[in-house]
Amino acid sequence: MNIVSDLPSLLTDARSRLRDVARETLGEWRTPRRVLGFSAAPRIVSVGTAWHVGALLIGDDQVFSVGEITRAAEAVRRGYTAESARERADVRAAAVRGRIEPGTVVHLGWQVLDLSALAAGGSSGPLSLSDGVPMIQWSRTGSPTALEPYLEERIALLHGAD
Repeated sequence: MNIVSDLPSLLTDARSRLRDVARETLGEWRTPRRVLGFSAAPRIVSVGTAWHVGALLIGDDQVFSVGEITRAAEAVRRGYTAESARERADVRAAAVRGRIEPGTVVHLGWQVLDLSALAAGGSSGPLSLSDGVPMIQWSRTGSPTALEPYLEERIALLHGAD
């Protein structure tokens, strides 16, 4: 059996097992057009949903690598001790401006993974191939691990299994 050709069925099985798990929002930055020389503040809009499974976001038809993660929140005035805290608050508020419900988890900077590159023996994002086995590098410093047991473990964690 060619394990690479089994990748679509591995993902189909993962989607089936994730059916009852909540999806998270995929967001993109949008800058409104200028009207009469003025423009509104940039906002983050929802462009879809996916299941967050470790280093991957699994959608209905595509798989994405995880980027930045935030939670939509109303803009509030407060003092910040660090510029980075102000920037994070601005990102959370941009999601609400984009009509994403406060409290919603939003993924930004995600990348669509090219699964056909794996079939050709290449790699895409955290996914690669080793001796015909799909692998995932789930952290920048970690060694790649086989995708199938990685998905098994992560999906079990999402279901609260031991």
